[in-house]
Amino acid sequence: MTRRIASMAERYQRPAWVRRLNAMGDAVGGARHAVPVDADELLARAADSIGAGDFGDFGDGDWRKAYRRIVEGLDAAGLHSLGRLMTREELLRSLRTRLLMARAGSAEPGIARERIEAPVIVTGPARSGTTILFELLALDPSLRAPLAWEAIHPLPLPDAGPGDRRPALSECEQELWADVQPEFAAIHELRSDLPVECVTLTAPCFCGPHWGMCLQIPDLVMDIPGFYAFHRAILQTLQHGRPRRSWLLKTPSHLVTLPALFATYPDAWIVQTHRDPLRTMPSTVSTTAMVQWLRSEHVDLERMAAVIGMVFGGALLGVIEQRRSGAVPPRFVDVHFQSLIRDPVGTLRAAYAGMGRELTPEHAERIRRYLAEKPQGKFGTHRYSPEEWGFDAAALRERFRPYTDHYGVALE
Repeated sequence: MTRRIASMAERYQRPAWVRRLNAMGDAVGGARHAVPVDADELLARAADSIGAGDFGDFGDGDWRKAYRRIVEGLDAAGLHSLGRLMTREELLRSLRTRLLMARAGSAEPGIARERIEAPVIVTGPARSGTTILFELLALDPSLRAPLAWEAIHPLPLPDAGPGDRRPALSECEQELWADVQPEFAAIHELRSDLPVECVTLTAPCFCGPHWGMCLQIPDLVMDIPGFYAFHRAILQTLQHGRPRRSWLLKTPSHLVTLPALFATYPDAWIVQTHRDPLRTMPSTVSTTAMVQWLRSEHVDLERMAAVIGMVFGGALLGVIEQRRSGAVPPRFVDVHFQSLIRDPVGTLRAAYAGMGRELTPEHAERIRRYLAEKPQGKFGTHRYSPEEWGFDAAALRERFRPYTDHYGVALE
């Protein structure tokens, strides 16, 4: 007999302020009436707010088609009033970013000539240590990770008042997620001064993973070459005029698109994290479900488990052959979750050696201090089991045996 999966509403109670705000939409016939989102209106409003109408060509293909597909799908996506407000703000902010990047590119042609050399890119399934590894690597002064505030607002805002208010203004997006559902902080900490994933960095191309992660809209435009073209363009924008350091980047979805990643950054180093799939696969579902629950009253968990199982499961197994066959360059180092937790400094020292880098004593001491101030479970414990999120433990174990055997992954 198939086990029933508990809904998000059965798992989590919304804070009172969220329920009340969403009721405002119900009171006027639906959230779409309370928070209208129109593609042309947002384009015009963005252009009017910046005083420019050139949204730029960053090599990301027909971004307008991707943008319109998102907006046109919102009414059927089941967003509540707060979800529509969050999404409207992100759409408008992303359009403004394109305008500002296009203006900066016209004023400074050297931006497009910036070389992105040998980035270090962390990737692996959710709950395999990617986030803490990313933060520990970011303590290395020879690396530069995009901080959340500069990924959200990569250029100064002309209409934000005196001073550079970007760090403060970015808090509305970074801090709000845990306000909407406090349990989110135990899953993933967002803060404007923390390193942020490429998912956030590339939202303005409209063809990357951010929108599919947040919204239940079928047939979104996924343009992988366009995504990486914009990825490079925004890194060039952030790098221009600043001291040159190797970029440190991270997102699990890079695992699915490694050939395109290396086509864009042929000298990249990939730090691939590993953990027992019985822990990572259900966590990927629970994390994505929480992200969508922040905006919607209903999350299709069965469909999500099937899609994530197919996409990330296929990637974990597929990368074995890609690396073995030479389909991707041999520029990988492997970091195992259990090793990282047991001996973070020693694990990073070995990873650095694999990349021909040196872990300095200063960096090692920064790691120790950082972990002392940010212990595991600081915001509570994220508990989950395969069955709770639509998986059969025995079937998962058998399916991923080639992966766990190949990399010697410790079974939990």
